[in-house]
Amino acid sequence: MSASLAPECNDVKERYDTCFLKWYSEKYLRNTATTDECEPLFRQYKTCLTKALKERGIDQMLEDAKADNKENDAEYMKPSAR
Repeated sequence: MSASLAPECNDVKERYDTCFLKWYSEKYLRNTATTDECEPLFRQYKTCLTKALKERGIDQMLEDAKADNKENDAEYMKPSAR
């Protein structure tokens, strides 16, 4: 599994990745999943990563990039006509 963008989040990312891969292969693909039992780990990882990105100022760069590309997103994310 790959490392997190924020090294301080590696432990929780590894636990989430392990949980997700097991859930996906053993339950989701067999259509026996009733809930995403790894979601609490995902929330922990997301919280850790969000904090790390904010501390590094990357969160604002992401928001700026999203704002700069709103028109492109609107154009290229339209449903295709068939």
